[in-house]
Amino acid sequence: MIKAVIFDMDGVLIEAKEWHYDALNKALNLFGYNISRHEHLTSYDGLPTSRKLDILSVERDLPVALHKFINEMKQVYTMEIVYAQCKPTFVHQYALSSLKKFGYKLAVASNSIRNTVEVMMDKANLDQYLDLQLSNEDVERAKPAPDIYLKAINSLGLAPEECLIVEDNENGIKAAVASGAHVLVVSETTDVNLENILNKIDEINSNLNTVANL
Repeated sequence: MIKAVIFDMDGVLIEAKEWHYDALNKALNLFGYNISRHEHLTSYDGLPTSRKLDILSVERDLPVALHKFINEMKQVYTMEIVYAQCKPTFVHQYALSSLKKFGYKLAVASNSIRNTVEVMMDKANLDQYLDLQLSNEDVERAKPAPDIYLKAINSLGLAPEECLIVEDNENGIKAAVASGAHVLVVSETTDVNLENILNKIDEINSNLNTVANL
């Protein structure tokens, strides 16, 4: 039976994909580099900034010596956007508060850095419902490696089959599937609502009961 729901953050609980895209490009533009929106969605979506910079160094000869400064500036620009635009949304507050009331453990596991996760969850007023918040700083390998989800599952004291992971992008989905947990794939943040989550949990529990009765 499902006992916990683990959420990715960007594109799942927070509509932040454009924020990260704009912030990274603003930092890259300082040195004459740029990522197109198509590249961002097809090649970079869900990856940590450090990995995006590694790819740019390989494919576009971005000097490795610039990585640290660009990464720092990207985080500064991201926080400027977050403080201006990140606000609570009823659909997510209702979903998480209800799931909490129903007895589910709740966690966020994001490829963003710890400060970004904590600030976004605070600004969205969702931190009060979470048992655990993990960032890419809490694991050696970021998504698409399953490390962050395995750590979340272990920290919650559960088995993978007792957890439902909510993900939206290719790298995150790969990580979720590799963890052995159940996965709910969403396209938009509005898909992350109580009805969709409970329907998925009911489907999983029903399938488990069917298998158990065979």
